[in-house]
Amino acid sequence: MTGTVLVRGARLPQPDGSLSEPLDLHVARGRIAAITRAGTRPDGGPGGPGTGDGGTGQDDVVLPDTGRPGDPGTPTLDARGRVALPGFVDAHTHAEAAVFDPEVQLAMLRQGITTVVTGQDGVSFAPSDRLTYDWASTYFAAIDGDHPVFAGGSVGDLLTTYHRTVPLNVAYLAPHGTLRYRVLGAAQRPASDEEIAAMVRLLEQALDDGACGLSTGLEYVPAAYADERELVALATVVAARGLPHVSHMRGYEDRGTEGLAELLRIARASGVATHVSHLHGPAHDLLERVGAARAEGLDLTYDSYPYLRGCSILSMVSLPTWLPLADAAATVAALRDPALAGRLSDHFAGLTDLWPRITFASVPGMEWAEGMTLPDVAARLGRPAPDTVVEILTTTALRASCVFAQPPTNSAESVRALAEYEGHLAGSDAIYLGGRPHPRGWGAFARFLDEHVRRGSWTWWDAAQHLSARAARRFGLAGRGELVPGAVADLVLVDPGRVRDEATYERPRTTASGIEDVLVAGVPVLADGALTGRTPGRGLRPAP
Repeated sequence: MTGTVLVRGARLPQPDGSLSEPLDLHVARGRIAAITRAGTRPDGGPGGPGTGDGGTGQDDVVLPDTGRPGDPGTPTLDARGRVALPGFVDAHTHAEAAVFDPEVQLAMLRQGITTVVTGQDGVSFAPSDRLTYDWASTYFAAIDGDHPVFAGGSVGDLLTTYHRTVPLNVAYLAPHGTLRYRVLGAAQRPASDEEIAAMVRLLEQALDDGACGLSTGLEYVPAAYADERELVALATVVAARGLPHVSHMRGYEDRGTEGLAELLRIARASGVATHVSHLHGPAHDLLERVGAARAEGLDLTYDSYPYLRGCSILSMVSLPTWLPLADAAATVAALRDPALAGRLSDHFAGLTDLWPRITFASVPGMEWAEGMTLPDVAARLGRPAPDTVVEILTTTALRASCVFAQPPTNSAESVRALAEYEGHLAGSDAIYLGGRPHPRGWGAFARFLDEHVRRGSWTWWDAAQHLSARAARRFGLAGRGELVPGAVADLVLVDPGRVRDEATYERPRTTASGIEDVLVAGVPVLADGALTGRTPGRGLRPAP
């Protein structure tokens, strides 16, 4: 695992939208040492790679190496005129446990993803004591799964689990819901001054340990019970570090502008850079407000995925927040309580348009239901849709997830318009669990390239910005997001005529086409479309 290689004959995107002539990228000790005209050395002579030193930058990303790019026998990767792009950064994914699964590694690398940003939606594994870890891993069991070795501890402890154990890099956001649960438990109320101060201390330690920002999930619990005073106090902490507040808003689609308005109030009060998770809805209204906020001077970005369906836990999609959702056992008991039947019936009566749009992704113990729509499962059970939802949630102890079609406000035109905007980053929102997961975990980034470069208005330079550079800047991932001398050699070779997603809702675990060679820190992790078994990945910390 030396991180020294010559990538011969690649074409690099140029700011004017063109592609370069074939170039050689000389990689030494995990970094790009030089970029030269094909067939020339960095010293200008003919032949193989020269003697670039790989730059300086962050010492912790430089791999041990005894060779230099000019040494005889330097490994060579023939790009054959393919387009070289900086490794893609998935700005929103639920891979903190799934990244250890070779199937998931292959799914990500076949799309060109070399770094994932985890800790999303305000719920994840750290910082946690045992009680908090058990809660987070239970509440998000159908989203994050089970980490194979981590069972509670600091953000630093969690990031260490990725050091040289996986082929990709993992960055991590400090999750607000996890912080809140550790201080307030499942309390369904605003936090006191003392409790906010305790959360601030936990957040400061998480940032000291390497978190790249703060995430909030305001439609999930316990964050749903937080008021703006609490959120501003925490946002002020990350603002002081130059790191972002990343938020699953309190509402999307017809509530999207309302949810965005709350985030902007928090940004104005705290000075924090704000990033909206998986933005979707009526693009005209949303982009009008995004543009006004950016013109005002607010640092606002967002990510999106190129699909018309979403995926989440069934409890968030279907249950009211007046239930004790942060306590699975208490919620199951409440769902079985005859005294609450009338109140639940009134709530479910407002969801009749939702039921036909639900398809089950993961239903532990009822795997036969995975891939079936809610009406079909209800018909098989001989029960109304609301009763079927209650039965699945109680049977699985809330560990069920679903794919759901968004309402008409999330049109194909809106999805495209949001992806074309200058404040956009790519994020898959991938959830890799269940028998019928959403295909976005296997295809989102390839679909962006197919729809927006091969058949749309992006240039390859634009693709590098949307899929890599902007996210690297947003999360402080120094040395990544561009292919220049001194940069970390996270590098993707794309066949421009073949790249496309192959995953469908019926066959979601199908890997993408057109990306068969990927380097992480100069180490080949995908070669000829297959995993190499090398693990140069690490837990990334933001630059100061």
